[in-house]
Amino acid sequence: MLKIGISACFFHPDPSRTVFGPKTLLYLENDMANYICQENVLPILIPELKDEKKLNRILAECDGFIFQGGSDLSPISYGEEGILNNRWKGDRLRDIYELNILDYAVKNNKPVLGICRGCQLINVYFGGTLYQDIATEKPNARLHRDAIEYDQVTHSITLNGKGWLPQIYPNNNQLNINSIHHQALNKIGADLMVEAICEEDGIVEAVSYAGKAENPHPFLLGVQWHPEFFYNYKGNANLANPKLIMDYFLSKLKK
Repeated sequence: MLKIGISACFFHPDPSRTVFGPKTLLYLENDMANYICQENVLPILIPELKDEKKLNRILAECDGFIFQGGSDLSPISYGEEGILNNRWKGDRLRDIYELNILDYAVKNNKPVLGICRGCQLINVYFGGTLYQDIATEKPNARLHRDAIEYDQVTHSITLNGKGWLPQIYPNNNQLNINSIHHQALNKIGADLMVEAICEEDGIVEAVSYAGKAENPHPFLLGVQWHPEFFYNYKGNANLANPKLIMDYFLSKLKK
């Protein structure tokens, strides 16, 4: 059975919370769970462990890693100060936890799929930066997130014809995807390749890492959209088949 390490979303201590108020909770969003849990796949929610040896023993058992969406990254994690009185301060503790897992995956040639925040995390890991808020820092951009419409907001993206996406979606230079993010990739990290953009405003929608010539990486792709939410879509846009991404990712895992 393939074992997929899943980076957790965090609920930090909150005294107003009735259950486990003073405790930190780690969780997996349920649509993501359904997206991952295919035949012969065992998802493993990775705990936050201070003991590196204990953590590495768990990571060593994982055949690949998925970084899910959720809270903003902290501007501290990419060397910037928060804008507008640090309005979008993000989750620095989760950043540290996930960057450590991603570092293990990159250095040990483990396949990686980053979704939304996971795509942004990949960019930051390789030295890139983010728009802390698209509407503020790139005001001419199209709408990329609506709190009410949520996973019903869609737009098209253009593929550059290189990397993993053309292999996942052959004979396609455009895809329709959902859009649920108010932050986005700004400066692209070293050694990353831009695989897709939103032509309307130039926002980067996917990046990948191929490794070094002497040590190629088996698979590392970040997509800004949420393929796990495509199944909830009720509109008329013909969204790209989300199963193809997961199937391709799983095909890169070795037992």
